Amino acid sequence: MRIERLTAERAEQMSALLDVFADAFEDPEHYSSARPDRAYLAKLMTRSEFIALVATEGDQTIGGLCAYELMKFEQARSEIYIYDLAVAESHRRRGIATALIEELQRIAAASGAFVIYVQADYGDEPAIALYTKLGVREDVMHFDIPVAMQ
Repeated sequence: MRIERLTAERAEQMSALLDVFADAFEDPEHYSSARPDRAYLAKLMTRSEFIALVATEGDQTIGGLCAYELMKFEQARSEIYIYDLAVAESHRRRGIATALIEELQRIAAASGAFVIYVQADYGDEPAIALYTKLGVREDVMHFDIPVAMQ
């Protein structure tokens, strides 16, 4: 197994990662119905604050994560938010998610980030167990605010 950060030159590999996310989250509508084109993904991947890591075995993408580095305004530091993390069902329980987070920790340390944070849904026991093993739990509320005013 190999873990690496995707670059704009390898934007097409995001498609395989989106397939992993669609399967793992059982959400093909969200991850497959309106995929951005290669130019959009390449532009996204040129941004230093976007981090896409993939775990591969041979030429197969078996997991990955996407994260964002958020520059803070109250102090000269940043935080990294794991937006999505998934491992193909056939490859779970082998330390791949932990290895992805460990690679993100190396990237975060190199960028001078203060902390990495992630959300987990109530009832998603495997994710809760993983994040509990690696970090400190905080119970917070999450709100989605629509862009359009009502």
